[in-house]
Amino acid sequence: MLYTILVILLVITSLGIIASVLLQSGRSAGLSGAIAGASEQVFGKRRGLDQFLAKVTVAFGIVFAMVALAITVVEAR
Repeated sequence: MLYTILVILLVITSLGIIASVLLQSGRSAGLSGAIAGASEQVFGKRRGLDQFLAKVTVAFGIVFAMVALAITVVEAR
């Protein structure tokens, strides 16, 4: 029962990671995008939605890792 719940949670978090990464704006849209992307990394300029999606992606990644470890522990029993 617990294993099934954890697997469902893992699938949901993986879909969340995929969605949040795909919704982020591209960093390299040709040569001008490569230059602008480099300046954003140096100066730390990000738009509001991109910053929010970056934080959401990190949160989903942390939850994904924790659930994956929990599945390993539950399965080892």
